[in-house]
Amino acid sequence: MANTFAPFGFSQNRGNGSAPTYEQRVRKIASDNATAIFAGDPVTTLSTGYIAQSSPGTTQIAGIFVGCKYLSTALQRTVWSPFWPGSGATGDVEAYIVNDPNAQFVAQVGGSSSTGIVFADIGANVNFAVGTGSTVTGISGAYVNQTTVNTTATLPFRIVGLIENPPGGPGTDSTSAYNWVLVAFNNVDTKSLTGI
Repeated sequence: MANTFAPFGFSQNRGNGSAPTYEQRVRKIASDNATAIFAGDPVTTLSTGYIAQSSPGTTQIAGIFVGCKYLSTALQRTVWSPFWPGSGATGDVEAYIVNDPNAQFVAQVGGSSSTGIVFADIGANVNFAVGTGSTVTGISGAYVNQTTVNTTATLPFRIVGLIENPPGGPGTDSTSAYNWVLVAFNNVDTKSLTGI
C-alpha cells in the first residue's frame, strides 16, 4: 500500500528515560518570538540563550520541542500547550525539549514525490524540512528531507532504521516515497545542556 504524505514531526521512540516524559529538559522561549513552534519541531539555541524553531541547515539543534506552558495575557492564567502559537504570553515561555543524545525518533520522509529512504541509506546523515504545523492538534509538520541524504557530518540527524511494522501500516512501505524512518541525533548541542 502506498504511503500518504502526512508529516508529524519527530516523535520520540526510544531514549534513556521512560514514557511519557522521557528526558525532557526545560528551556525558555522569548514571549516576543513570533514564530510558532510545534510538538515535534527541531529547535535551536539562539545567542540570547532562548530557543526558537530551527531552520534546516548544519546549525546545531538544541533538541526536539514537545510542549510548553506560559501565562496567557488574554486568559490571565497558566496555559499548558503542545505548541507555542507565537504570541499571547506575559513573560518568558517555559518550553520542554528532548535533547538526550541517545534518543531516537520516528519521522516521515518527504522532499521527493517518487523516492523514499531505503535500507542502503541506514547510517547516512540527513536534514529536515519544517513543513506546516497544526494549530488544532499542536503537532509539527516537520519531516526528514530525502533529498539531503549524505555523509555530511554536520547534518542534524542520522538514519538508524526503517519503520516496516506492522505491515500495511502508515509509512511502512519502504519501496515508495513518504515512508517512515527511525533517526537519532547527529548534531545536537546536548553536551552543554545536560545539566539544565
